[in-house]
Amino acid sequence: QVQLVESGGGLVQAGGSLRLSCAASGSFLGINDMGWYRQAPGKQRELVATITSGGSTNYADSVKGRFAISRDNSQKTVYLQMNSLKPGDTGVYYCNANVKRGWGLRAYWGQGTQVTVSS
Repeated sequence: QVQLVESGGGLVQAGGSLRLSCAASGSFLGINDMGWYRQAPGKQRELVATITSGGSTNYADSVKGRFAISRDNSQKTVYLQMNSLKPGDTGVYYCNANVKRGWGLRAYWGQGTQVTVSS
């Protein structure tokens, strides 16, 4: 069993900052890519940022220069530092990890954490 547990969401004013964390636990051989996705009300889930096990990153154009993804492989944790937040960043943020099990690779999702940015 693999679990991803997110924390760090909340309510913040526009221009403020939040830091999300996502810790993986359970029985597995390792973790490949990890990432953050978000879903605003009435919209589809979209990619925010991803990071490989080697530290290469990828960002949605809408968050470039404002958000930073990082990971601690020893702690099996991925972070998302969000600065200069805008009301358009509001949504439920989900952690994703591609986890290596004995029988192969599988994607897991966290339960989501709410981020609300007020104007």
